[in-house]
Amino acid sequence: MRILLFGRDGKVGAVLMEALAEGGHDVEGVEVGEKLDPGGFDAAVDFTAPTAVRGNAVAALSAGTPCVIGTTGLQEADLEDIDRLAREQGLPCFVAPNFALGAVLMMAFAAKAARFYESVEVVELHHPDKVDAPSGTAARTADLIGAAREDAGLAPVPDATTDDPGGARGGRVHGIPVHSVRLRGLVAHQEVLLGTTGETLTLRHDSYDRVSFMPGVLLAVRSVPSRPGLTVGLEALLDL
Repeated sequence: MRILLFGRDGKVGAVLMEALAEGGHDVEGVEVGEKLDPGGFDAAVDFTAPTAVRGNAVAALSAGTPCVIGTTGLQEADLEDIDRLAREQGLPCFVAPNFALGAVLMMAFAAKAARFYESVEVVELHHPDKVDAPSGTAARTADLIGAAREDAGLAPVPDATTDDPGGARGGRVHGIPVHSVRLRGLVAHQEVLLGTTGETLTLRHDSYDRVSFMPGVLLAVRSVPSRPGLTVGLEALLDL
């Protein structure tokens, strides 16, 4: 395949350039701010920044090029606009908050376990150069957990906190507490903590090297032509 990579010199992009080339693909990369006609490619892959990804996706789809997006930070309105444009163009667009297979499995396991436990919280840990919080993976995980709890008819997670001026209890996504850690030495890590009377269950995934994202990206690149419109989440490609 002939692939356009947005974010060629980024932390993920640099690894991805090599992986795609080793996979036999013809790859051309650009950095944020560089101009390149996105037409004529079999797929455009984006690992840039929240401020750039929407424009890149619109440009690629408008030029007739399918998209695979790994950049987090897209808002719901952005996804709706991208889905509308992809369908108008008759093209596929794939968005995933995490391409590590273990992270996708962890999200699926957490959603299955959520209906059995009264309490659940999410802790995500990343390097301090990450600009968005919570991470896309944590937000997606909490959303899946919240939906599973609603389907099971569970009450909101118990929490007697009434005084939290410093925000120590973290943020909330779909009613689930989410905590973000930014620490030098980390890459991408997440824990889902579930508890009920007498027991707890902890699910944890660790990406120690960005090469862990490559199998998922390659799977998405190969699969994207067969899925018109917007697809969110690698689980859709793993029969989860």
